[in-house]
Amino acid sequence: MKVKQKVIWNCTECGHQQMKWTGSCTVCQKWNTFAQEVEVEDKGKRFESLRNESPKPMRVKEISTAEFLRMSTKMPEFDRLLGGGIVTGSLTLIGGDPGIGKSTLMMQLAQNLAEQGQTVLYVCGEESVEQTSLRARRLGVADDRLYLLSDTLFSNIKAQIDKLKPDAMIVDSIQILYKSELPSAPGSVSQVRELATEFMHIAKGMGIATFLIGHVTKSGEIAGPRVLEHIVDTVLDFEGDRQHGYRLLRSVKNRFGPTDDIALFQMGSQGLTEVSNPSVIFLEERLKELPGSVIVPTVEGSRALLIEVQALVAASAFSTSTRKSTGLDQNRLALLLAVLEKKMGYQLHHCDVFVSVAGGLKIFEPAVDLGILMAIGSSFCNRPIDAETVVIGEVGLGGEVRGVPRIENRIREAIHMGFRRCVCPKRNLKGLSADLAGKITLIGVDVVEEAVRELLN
Repeated sequence: MKVKQKVIWNCTECGHQQMKWTGSCTVCQKWNTFAQEVEVEDKGKRFESLRNESPKPMRVKEISTAEFLRMSTKMPEFDRLLGGGIVTGSLTLIGGDPGIGKSTLMMQLAQNLAEQGQTVLYVCGEESVEQTSLRARRLGVADDRLYLLSDTLFSNIKAQIDKLKPDAMIVDSIQILYKSELPSAPGSVSQVRELATEFMHIAKGMGIATFLIGHVTKSGEIAGPRVLEHIVDTVLDFEGDRQHGYRLLRSVKNRFGPTDDIALFQMGSQGLTEVSNPSVIFLEERLKELPGSVIVPTVEGSRALLIEVQALVAASAFSTSTRKSTGLDQNRLALLLAVLEKKMGYQLHHCDVFVSVAGGLKIFEPAVDLGILMAIGSSFCNRPIDAETVVIGEVGLGGEVRGVPRIENRIREAIHMGFRRCVCPKRNLKGLSADLAGKITLIGVDVVEEAVRELLN
C-alpha cells in the first residue's frame, strides 16, 4: 500500500508543527526557526520499541521502587552529578562542542561499567569500530563485556539490541542515526524526534541505561528540536576551552538528582581525571596583592566553590569605551558599571573595562555582583584588596547589597580554604551559627559605599 506524505513545517526550538511557513513561531515567538519536513502517514505500527502489554493505572502506595536501582560508575564526581549513580532505564543526553571530550568520557564510563559485570553496547555511528578501538586502547579500555557497533540505521541497531540485551548503551551520536521510513535527512527535526522517542521506549521498556551524545550549534545549544531535551531524563552539558586542560560537566536537567550541579575534570593523555576540590584548581595560579582581583564564593548546584574574579580598567583611546566580559553576563556587567558610577562617582565612561572569571568557569548567579564591583573598583583605584578576604553579595539598582541564599555553605568553603575575612550582606548575618562567626571575621554591609570604604580605603 502506498504511504501518504505531506509537507509540514517544524519549529527547531520548541517542536511546534504547522502547515505553512511563517516568520516567527506562534508558540515560542522565535524568528526564522521553521524547517520544512515531509511527514509520513503510515497506519502501521509506528514505533518498533513499544511494549507488548499496555500499562494499567496503579495506586501510588502499591507501586514498588525495589527495581529503581542505581549503578555506580566508579567516578565519584560523575555519580554525585547524577544524584548517586546511573538509574536503570534512564535516558541521558550529553552535549558539548566538538573535541571537548564527550566520546572520551563515555568510553571511560563504558569501561567502568563493564568492569563491574555490566554488558555495554557502544554505537559509534560517526566512526568505524577500528577508529573507536584506537581510542579505547589509548585509554586502556579492553573488556570482554564492552561491544562496539558501527551502524547508523536504527532498525539494524534495534536488532542488535534485542540480540545482545545490554545493561547500558551509548549512542554516538543521535544526529547521525536515521530511520529508513522517514524521507528526511539524518539530523533533521523529524529524525531526531523519532529516534529520541524510540530510545526512550527502549530504555524504559528494557531497563537499559542509555546515553545519547548530541551535537551543538554555533550558539552552543544542542542541535535539533527542543523537544529532545524534554524527552530525556537528564541533560549534561560539557563546557570548557579546548586550549585548557579543564572540562566542566554541568547538569542542566535531572529527574533523579539536583540540577545545575557541576563536576570538574582534567584532560590528560590517559583521558579525563576527576577533580575533587575545584576551589584549589581555580585559585592555584592566583597572585596575591594584585589590583583588580577578588575571591568570590559561588554555589553551583549542591557545591560551594571559590572563584577569582579579575577586572582591568584602562584609559580608552577612542570616543566609545569598550566593555568586555568572559564567564559573566554582559548585560549584568553594564548594569553594575552604572551603579558604580552613580554611587561612587567613578568616571568609568572614559575607560575600557574588562572582567573575567579565571579558570574558564561561567557564572550567572547574582551573588557575585559585589565581588565584580570590588574588582572593578580595585583596578580603577589601583589598590589591591586584602588577599585573605572573600566578597559575597547581590547588588540592586539602588546600590543596596541584597542577601544571597546558602550563605553558610559559602562561608564554610572560605574557611576551609584558609580565608580570614568575609564581606557579605548584613541581612545574611542574622541566624548564622556561632561556630562560623568564631572561625572567620564577618563584615556586614548594606550598601555598595560601605563595601568600598571597607576594602579600598
